[in-house]
Amino acid sequence: MSPQRNRVTPLGDIEAFPLRGAWTGNRGVIHRDREIVRFHASNLWITCALEFKDWWREQWLPNRWTHLFFHDEAVSFAAGHRPCAACRRPAYLAYRDAWGGQPSAADMNRQLHQERIFRGTHTRRFHQLPWPDLPDGTFVLLDHGPALIVDGSLAQWTRAGYTGHLRRPTTGTATVITPPSTVAVLRAGYPVQIDDSARH
Repeated sequence: MSPQRNRVTPLGDIEAFPLRGAWTGNRGVIHRDREIVRFHASNLWITCALEFKDWWREQWLPNRWTHLFFHDEAVSFAAGHRPCAACRRPAYLAYRDAWGGQPSAADMNRQLHQERIFRGTHTRRFHQLPWPDLPDGTFVLLDHGPALIVDGSLAQWTRAGYTGHLRRPTTGTATVITPPSTVAVLRAGYPVQIDDSARH
């Protein structure tokens, strides 16, 4: 059976590839039948647990939020999502506290939406930061695609998972995929989940 088009890349694109991952989440109702027809429905982009209590819901239901899947939490953060306040309450609180200033969910949603895409489009925003300032869990854009900063090196991300490692530069600036506010959250110590394969 072919993979469904509900996997999310670090660039935020929704594609069909076998790698499913550790988390689900959504951007509202963005499908019709079994086809993705919108990039997002609102500024609420969240990352959810695959299992929570005894909740279960069939995918692709009409007029119900669209299930999306992420390889790991670092990928979901790069795509512009944040932890869900319902099914991932402790993670949501840790993310909010690392943000600083006790922002509301609505405040964080608005800020992240401004940082991840250009207004009225689904074109991604990137930003430049010095390499030494980037914490583990941050995604950067290299010539050959996204790479994750982890344990002092760069793990290349592909649609089959992490593969290969590169030396992390110590000078100059990087093109950063992960939104600035989430980079700050990571820098403040949020314990982002990274797939073990990125460390090998």
